[in-house]
Amino acid sequence: MNNLKQFVLGATICTTFFAAKSQTQITSKNQLLGSRNVITTAVPFLTITPDARAAGMADCGVATFADVNSMHFNPAKYAFVEKKGGLGISYTPWLRNLVPDVSLSYISLYGKIDEFSAGAITMRYFSLGNIQFTDEFGASLGDQKPNEFAIDGAYARKLSDKFSMGVALRFIYSNLVPNLPAIGPSTKAGVSGAGDISAYYKNDTKFSGYKTTYAFGAIIQNMGAKISYTNSQNKDFIPTTLRLGASANVEFDQYNMLMVTAEVNKLLVPTLPYYLKNKRGDDSISADGKKIPMFGKDANVGVVKGMYQSFYDAPGGFKEEMKEYNWSIGAEYWYDKQFAIRTGFFHEPLTKGNRKYFTFGAGLRYNVFGLDFTYLVPLGQQHPLQNTLRFSLIFDLDAFRKQKEY
Repeated sequence: MNNLKQFVLGATICTTFFAAKSQTQITSKNQLLGSRNVITTAVPFLTITPDARAAGMADCGVATFADVNSMHFNPAKYAFVEKKGGLGISYTPWLRNLVPDVSLSYISLYGKIDEFSAGAITMRYFSLGNIQFTDEFGASLGDQKPNEFAIDGAYARKLSDKFSMGVALRFIYSNLVPNLPAIGPSTKAGVSGAGDISAYYKNDTKFSGYKTTYAFGAIIQNMGAKISYTNSQNKDFIPTTLRLGASANVEFDQYNMLMVTAEVNKLLVPTLPYYLKNKRGDDSISADGKKIPMFGKDANVGVVKGMYQSFYDAPGGFKEEMKEYNWSIGAEYWYDKQFAIRTGFFHEPLTKGNRKYFTFGAGLRYNVFGLDFTYLVPLGQQHPLQNTLRFSLIFDLDAFRKQKEY
């Protein structure tokens, strides 16, 4: 690869699987509705579901029951966790249909502070495998192993018996061109910081005579500074995301329990506009050297403005804006709170990435440890996400301590 820009583009394609928007001449908003206009960000590894339980329900997790891996979807759930402490380790071989050595590793640790609050820390590490770099003449610059990681800390507290809120802080490090001599513009590792704010409501009722627990969850995650890999002023948004969800869990008897859940999410990042074209078909440039949006809004804005602008800036108008919402549904069945099976479906509109897949998973809980496994089945042949597996190992630290004392 000749420079950083090419590499970042390639990494983004491999990680998020998108197609670029057609640049044919457009004269009306209706013409835009059938063209691809995928919203892209830096550090997309932050959007990959790290744990096998949530992945088994098609990436639903904002309103499900609390567990050791609640950080990724809704840290506020930690306030409702039943155990005093837990440790989780997850591993995902990523895009193995395309490359053999890309993976996401995740470790999480939580502890109850008191009856009303809990804290947690997590770390995720994304390895892009071994990549051979070349200069503009094709000469080898050696093999490198680009990587990215994020370290999180969270605090959650019950504000009532049924409602909690949580906050999380995140350090992000993205080293896409490690230990390389300067090629064109000087390059560096991207560094950013971000935060989450989340809420969780949980209550009990009766449904057809069965005890039923329902819950609602919401989070705005990855609110933080843009990131850059060069010394230029051009910086990229990180994946700030809004998630909303609901779940209902029915206990049929002391052995059988079924939970269903649904979730919707949206990137709070500006959509690229469609730029005015000149007679040659190139983007028109204003007197101050900027591209001129023909439909949509200027995407070169600050983080806060970008968040609220993302609700109304799609160049195709309201119809395109509604296509920027992804949704998923999932279900989880437990037998005797020891064995679980899971399934779900995730949907992303065609023009915004076209990720559509079913998920299937299973879980086992025994004394001090638990094991979860998930398999992803995409719609469509030769899909980059085909054969994606996730594995999670969970340790109940409180049960482990009691067993040692015994």
